Amino acid sequence: MKLAQIAHSRAGDKGNISTLSLIPFDEKDYDLLVKEVTVEKVKDHLSGIVKGEITRYEMSNISSLLFVCEEALESGVTTSIASDPHGKALSYALLEMEI
Repeated sequence: MKLAQIAHSRAGDKGNISTLSLIPFDEKDYDLLVKEVTVEKVKDHLSGIVKGEITRYEMSNISSLLFVCEEALESGVTTSIASDPHGKALSYALLEMEI
């Protein structure tokens, strides 16, 4: 199944770093996300976009995951010529991942 079937995502940016939240529609699916959506899988899924390290933070108190993706925005919003310099489309790309 694709992540989009059980979760939604939001994106943020700071310089050349994109942050991607992953929030299940139903809190009971949080443990499945923790188990299945690893840094390695996300790195593989976004390999053509994210060039740097990816760090995952588990926020069990709000049943969500946060991925901090370095070197993801082609040098940052103010200097990038990318079609999506803010990285908002990365959240949708993450939701296309199969688990």
